[in-house]
Amino acid sequence: MSSGLQFGAGIWLFGQFIDRYATNAYGPPVGTLEAIERAGRVGGLVGLDINYPFPEEDLSLEQVKEALERNGLRAIAVTPVIYDQRFARGSFTHPDPAVRQQAIELGKQATDVARALGADYVKFWPGQDGYDYPFQADHLQLWDFTVNGIRAVAEANPDMQYAIEYKAKEPRVHLVLSSSARTLLAIQEMGVNNVGIVMDLGHSLFAKETPAEALQLIARHGKLTSIEVNDNWREWDDDLAVASIHLIETIEFLQAVERIGWQRPILLDQFPFREDPVEAARVSIKRIQALERLRQRLDQAALKEAQEKQDALQAQQLIFAALLGLDGGEE
Repeated sequence: MSSGLQFGAGIWLFGQFIDRYATNAYGPPVGTLEAIERAGRVGGLVGLDINYPFPEEDLSLEQVKEALERNGLRAIAVTPVIYDQRFARGSFTHPDPAVRQQAIELGKQATDVARALGADYVKFWPGQDGYDYPFQADHLQLWDFTVNGIRAVAEANPDMQYAIEYKAKEPRVHLVLSSSARTLLAIQEMGVNNVGIVMDLGHSLFAKETPAEALQLIARHGKLTSIEVNDNWREWDDDLAVASIHLIETIEFLQAVERIGWQRPILLDQFPFREDPVEAARVSIKRIQALERLRQRLDQAALKEAQEKQDALQAQQLIFAALLGLDGGEE
């Protein structure tokens, strides 16, 4: 039985990785075109989320288009790099208004690139927008800077869809847009119709949310733009292969994906520091497909009945029956 799901990935999954402890990166540099070629070798991807600006100054949009087409891929999203050293003190929340304007202009440039590549949306991951110490910042001012900055890009381009990927921390100790609820509130204050949310399964775990609950909450408010998946130990954004740790919660998440009627690609957001990136992507796709086949075998009527009674043990038994063949009658 086919799962029917489609998959994409962040282009960074196929790039070069570095952490704050290694003196050098893990592996040699990987250019944009090579990363696209690697993605093409996975065999189960329909498209990529692509960072802009490209690392190579001389790389043209036409070269990127050709590489995508050659590998049977398309641009799903474009993510402006508003989190590098230039924005170390913030992008939309930088204390210098000139730097805040640079972030806005970069968002607009990424919009032009997204149009040229035919991408579905522009993604903002404002990883430097936040604070590290008590009393460091005026919290409401940071909030206003964030809301106003993203609104400025969205209002200037009403034909383009934008999406915010929330995260609890890293690289800042506290990020302004740290949870699904806070991000929904910020979008509400923006008062625009073309800003939504990228719901990252790992970020939701990391934020101590229940991912299936957060996904449905975002969808209920009509703000779900994209879904990204990975796994972590809930203390850091480890970006591990899907379902490496939170197996049952991943199944519940897939149940929520089905319940909201999601039809667009699910994107892999992984950082395989020490693993082969092509194989890491294949592993996650195979796991999701296997878990989706398992989920489809669940007795949905019995599960609905257990949930209506809020019968935790009965609901759990249905999951373990599918996973382990337990029928409740034997030990």
